[in-house]
Amino acid sequence: METKSQEKFTFQAEITQLLDILVHSLYSSREIFLRELISNASDALDKLRIISLRGEEYHQKDIPFEIKISFDKESKLLMITDTGIGMTKDELVKNIGTIAKSGSSEFIKALKEGDSDAKEIIGRFGVGFYSVFMVANEVKIKTRSYLKDEQGYIWRSTGSGDFTITESEDSINRGTTIEIYLKDDALEYATKETLEGIIKKHSGFISYPIYLAAEKINTITALWKEPKNSITPEQYSEFYKFVSHDFEDPECHIHISVEGMVQFNALLFIPKKNFDFFGMNRDNYGLDLYVRKVLIQHQSKDLLPEFLSFVKGVVDSEDLPLNVSRETLQENAVFGKIAKQVTQKVLDDLIQRAKDDPEQYKRIYKEHGKQIKLGFNDHDNRSKYLELLRFDSLNNTDPEKLISFEDYKNNLKAEQKEIYFALGTMRESLAADPAIEIFKKKGIDVIFLYDPVDEYALSMVAKYGELDLVSVEKADISKLDSFIDVEENTNKLPELSTEDEKILDELAKKVKEVLGEKIKDVKISKRLSDHAVWLSGENEMFSASFRRMMKGSNPMFDSFGASKVMEINKDSAVIRNLLTIYKGDKDSPIVSRVVNVLYLSAELGSGDLKDPFILVKEMNSILETFTGNYTIIK
Repeated sequence: METKSQEKFTFQAEITQLLDILVHSLYSSREIFLRELISNASDALDKLRIISLRGEEYHQKDIPFEIKISFDKESKLLMITDTGIGMTKDELVKNIGTIAKSGSSEFIKALKEGDSDAKEIIGRFGVGFYSVFMVANEVKIKTRSYLKDEQGYIWRSTGSGDFTITESEDSINRGTTIEIYLKDDALEYATKETLEGIIKKHSGFISYPIYLAAEKINTITALWKEPKNSITPEQYSEFYKFVSHDFEDPECHIHISVEGMVQFNALLFIPKKNFDFFGMNRDNYGLDLYVRKVLIQHQSKDLLPEFLSFVKGVVDSEDLPLNVSRETLQENAVFGKIAKQVTQKVLDDLIQRAKDDPEQYKRIYKEHGKQIKLGFNDHDNRSKYLELLRFDSLNNTDPEKLISFEDYKNNLKAEQKEIYFALGTMRESLAADPAIEIFKKKGIDVIFLYDPVDEYALSMVAKYGELDLVSVEKADISKLDSFIDVEENTNKLPELSTEDEKILDELAKKVKEVLGEKIKDVKISKRLSDHAVWLSGENEMFSASFRRMMKGSNPMFDSFGASKVMEINKDSAVIRNLLTIYKGDKDSPIVSRVVNVLYLSAELGSGDLKDPFILVKEMNSILETFTGNYTIIK
């Protein structure tokens, strides 16, 4: 073959590092290189298919859409050819020579963080092409773009850090051929038996014919169009693995067939695991949209709301036009109706699954709950979204059990009109929160939240049916007066006399005087039974727990938390002792010192204490006074 104008390029540093890892560290997963190259070939054909459906002109329209694989063991050669979109010179440099398309930095990070099973993660990070160097001494790519006036090019590399691109003088057909010059220990990939097994294992559902030595290997089956009772669990599982690139079986599937004003079929799956391991895979979602078994859009993000983005699968419509473009898809009325019905079917399935198989739904929620919670701003599906949420709660005695809003509603106290919730880091800390004390005393359940997004979501939703969703910190405690106490205070102190009640009011004013502008007011608490004091933010947007958990990630929350009301518990031994000291000497410096420590400790509990060493200093000072005045009574 005559060639001319050869240029030499250097791989980006991270790709060189990636190639070294692939060549020297991941031999046990070598067969996946073929899966990745076939997948890339299929993608190239998909792109050209969409171009053809739009009526655009392209080179060599008479060539069928297909993938061909040939081999020559004696020459140690394996070739994979597709008749897809092909590449220009710039695309060769961009797609194969740089990191922009490869995702190699994420792949390397995944390996460094312990995910060393290459067959599980290569496809996920889009570094599939480079896996060819696990079996190749040298790789040659012959490609020609679908654009009519484009020249053919030859890309060549040994994977050692650089590559060349040469303009071809001979005729190259549209598409791409990858010539792989196999290593001596990889000659099994130049045998029909091995290649056929790998193709059937990994690429059996590719939508284009795959020919191996002139024999068609894959059987194209649009499984979503088949009768449900004719499909085996194994077929569902294999199809799921194809569309998701997962290597585990799905948790469950949802097979939908709709006939009527709008007709479509869908085959959807809920994965066992969340794919977004490192928070870098958030855009890798969406359902594949087909029109009469022809792929129109890969990973359509408009068929399901984002809070259901963990669902994988395909939707096939009989009613969309074949030449619909991605740009006009969202404006198509039929598409909108399909998306609405797909969403309703998934939500209905999850709700029913939660009723019929609570254990399975608990697994689903544990894995995908973070995404489900994000549906709080989906007003169209608000009621069904609320049915999917699950929580721990104060009255929940089974640590493995989660309750729904409906469960909470079924155990309401008579005349209770609100659902109460509290946010914290763990169950133990929430159970000890001063804001919870009155609810424990009255036997009223409180939903426990452990993620800031939970409180934000419930605050935005605001209601479940006729019941208001209320943070315990913002609850109107007077509404609980009519409820009978179910928890008796065994350490209850004697009732204060009328005179002492008046002096307590004076003490409250003294506390306000000592703290000054640090607090808005001081009042006698109806909420507290154990803690001496509590800082309440009656008109604040977010709870103290929410601010405390968010401060580390968002400095804006440092400005919240000022101008609190200090509630003091008249039945606390500390407050009673302080009252006695105040009665004996209203100007006693001990009062001020104790009040300051109580305030700082309450700030610590609410997450508003900016400098904990101030509290430590005050406590050490009091301990010094206490130990200095202590006398052993003989």
